[in-house]
Amino acid sequence: MAGYGLPNEHHLSFILQESLQSKGHDIEVINGSVSGSTSSSGLNRADWTLSEPGIDLMILGLGANDMLRGIKPSETKNNLEKIIQISKEKNVDIILAGMIAPTSHGSEYKKNFDKIFLDLSKKYELELIAFLLDGVAMNAELNLSDGIHPNKRGTVIISSKLEKIILKKL
Repeated sequence: MAGYGLPNEHHLSFILQESLQSKGHDIEVINGSVSGSTSSSGLNRADWTLSEPGIDLMILGLGANDMLRGIKPSETKNNLEKIIQISKEKNVDIILAGMIAPTSHGSEYKKNFDKIFLDLSKKYELELIAFLLDGVAMNAELNLSDGIHPNKRGTVIISSKLEKIILKKL
């Protein structure tokens, strides 16, 4: 979500805000992400980030870097759960943006990682996007040359998914 490898005007937050505003919605989208963040580093920033006044909704999109680094799914889930609890304490609504793991860390890892987001969305009754990169991942035309990070076209697709859920929540 940080916009790795993209100019600022192609970042998800910028594209999402532009789209919402072009449709007459007075919504400010703040990019609180940091490139390369894990759920642990996100947890370290959550309390002070969510203490800013006027934050009504958070798109929680952490976990992909945990998975790429092979961090235990139980640790990722614990960190995400703590972020959710902080958000709930501050009355900030959440859209949980899920990820799925490839089998590169084994099928057991994949099984445990993939269920993190569904489990948390059910437990905390959160809006869930099961796989944020659905329709973008593995499509060379929608990703940077690294094959992992979305390019502008991929970001527009992701933004459209998020926008639909945000507008439903208004």
